[in-house]
Amino acid sequence: MKPIRRIKIINGKEYWYEDTPYYDQEKKQIRHRSKYLGKNVDGMPVKVRSEPEKLKQNKELKPPKSFHYGNILPLTHIINDLNIENILSESLGEKEVQMLISLSINRILRPTAMRNLNIWFEGTSLALDYPELNLSGQRISEFLEYIGRSDVELDFMSKFVKNMGTEKTLLYDITSFSSYSKYINLLEFGYNRDGKNLPQLNLGLIVDKNENIPIMYDIFPGSIVDVSTLKNTLKKLQANGIEDYTAVMDRGFFSKTNILELLDENVSFIVPATLKLDIVKDLFDSAAKEIDDLDYLEKYNKQTFFVKPIVLNIDDQKLNGYFYYDPKRAQQEKETFWGRLYDIRESLKTKIPNSKREPTVVLKENAGRYSKYFTVEKVEDNFIISIVKDAAEERVQRMGRFILFYRGEFDCKTCLLMYRERDLVEKSFRELKNDLGGLPLNMQKDETTKGFIFVSYIALILRMKLMKMMTDTDLCDRYSIESLLMELEKISKVRLSSGEIIVSEITKKERNILKALELCA
Repeated sequence: MKPIRRIKIINGKEYWYEDTPYYDQEKKQIRHRSKYLGKNVDGMPVKVRSEPEKLKQNKELKPPKSFHYGNILPLTHIINDLNIENILSESLGEKEVQMLISLSINRILRPTAMRNLNIWFEGTSLALDYPELNLSGQRISEFLEYIGRSDVELDFMSKFVKNMGTEKTLLYDITSFSSYSKYINLLEFGYNRDGKNLPQLNLGLIVDKNENIPIMYDIFPGSIVDVSTLKNTLKKLQANGIEDYTAVMDRGFFSKTNILELLDENVSFIVPATLKLDIVKDLFDSAAKEIDDLDYLEKYNKQTFFVKPIVLNIDDQKLNGYFYYDPKRAQQEKETFWGRLYDIRESLKTKIPNSKREPTVVLKENAGRYSKYFTVEKVEDNFIISIVKDAAEERVQRMGRFILFYRGEFDCKTCLLMYRERDLVEKSFRELKNDLGGLPLNMQKDETTKGFIFVSYIALILRMKLMKMMTDTDLCDRYSIESLLMELEKISKVRLSSGEIIVSEITKKERNILKALELCA
């Protein structure tokens, strides 16, 4: 391998070094020999032979330092593989691209308050790659606001779709961002997936069906849970040349109005049913009576379940669906439910007699949404706390059973798989996001919020691509994303006092991971 001459800046002074790569047979990796050539004088290396000057030079050398490298490696590999940095470079300057990449990687590895992010950054190999990057809290806030004001995210997504060559997509109404802020115009009260009584904004995510990578997203106010937002998102897909799409929605989207409009718009979709409509409740009860008939037995991924095709007549339209029954899930739900009822009952037996407040008030405070399953009766000086059997049994009868309605050509297994994939995407995004009100940033502006969501979106691309790589190589059988990255974190880059950068020893376990992911440290 040919040696390469390069200049190293040490304490503000320039020195010439000759870097020679070589393959270490014993350690099975490429290493580097660095040879000092002299000071940089008018573009040429000049050696200073006096002993005092050598002692002075030694004082100028930095002390050895270690940087986390192995956990950064697969993420930077994905960035290069998906051409993310080059696409971003068409809209942002070099320092802005470096900041966006650093923020996104941090969301995966060690999310932290933005004021502390520079501390994390300085301990990673990113500090070696981007030595002049300023990651102060104020600079990050200004950067996110700039992203939110610009069209960077729209430009990126349009080019990313073309780069991916996407033809088929899944559209998810994926998550909500809640906040205590009173100044973000997008925040409105609505169906909150986090179960918080806070205003929110909603986010729709478009995922490449084949690669399972998010290619686009859309933001809309938190109070909107109807087809109008879906139409606008579909128009953006069509503008990017994508005609084959399926909307995979959650229960909050299920309503008579929405379903009829989706059918009229001829949109392919999958949505789970709620039992708020009497016609759906009647259909559920009817199908449940015979769902455990062996004629409806199916098996997928070594797991058995029962499924029955059903049809809902809604006004003049027919809506196809599948009624599912998962016995294993039903038993797990029953055990959890029964255990919860028992714990609440025993707690109430102690708290109600010892409280001076009304028993019904104590019941609601301690049982919450389980209050409807209990009655309190005072007999002489005693309180009798009982479980309402009819209500509890009705709840138990519905456990492990659910309906997925759809429009399109889906068999029962495909329909179920696509909906379960939605859960995986939502889980990934949930692990990346924080309550906006809890972030130590000036999240009082729509622009800053939009910039933060774009960072989270880039992070989600990296996370989901890594998950696909792990799935394709069976690494997911042995590791979660978190445990794999923790294992790789042990691999470090070490900067010696001479300025030479070397990679730490790599264990057999770490080498097997790198080999499976086709990475080279």
